[in-house]
Amino acid sequence: MHRLNESTGNAMKTNVFGFSIVLKAVYGITDTNWLRGTIMNRSLSTEKAPAAIGPYSQGVCCGQTVFLSGQLGLDPVFGNLAQGVQEQARQALANIKVLLESVGFALGDVVKTTVFLKNLDDFAAMNTVYAETFEAPYPARSTVEVARLPKDALVEIDVVAVKS
Repeated sequence: MHRLNESTGNAMKTNVFGFSIVLKAVYGITDTNWLRGTIMNRSLSTEKAPAAIGPYSQGVCCGQTVFLSGQLGLDPVFGNLAQGVQEQARQALANIKVLLESVGFALGDVVKTTVFLKNLDDFAAMNTVYAETFEAPYPARSTVEVARLPKDALVEIDVVAVKS
């Protein structure tokens, strides 16, 4: 909220996700140029995690929120898929950790995960690794069974993280 006091009264020049309209109507703030640096999307990329295998980013930063693309259990150096659901989950979560750290976030900043499993019978095995990785308060999570994953993986995990 301290940023709200930095208004200079200049004419409003931008409308970022409608925030400038709310700031003007509710707080009387007309200078929202500072929003450009805090809300603008930027793609994130690190060589410490597997490269995207299609036309998408490893993740996107939007203000204090990071949206990571689904991570498979791929070794970032050789591109090999780990063997078994637990090892794939472990490697996918390691890739997620590295991606988050590349932009100053940590696993503790994760607020939502989605786990895609090739076979829902693997839920307990994946859940064991998941519980070793995250600490309470745990992120919200959805887990779904899918017909097929890229590279015939057994598990894929995506996350949303927020820096408070």
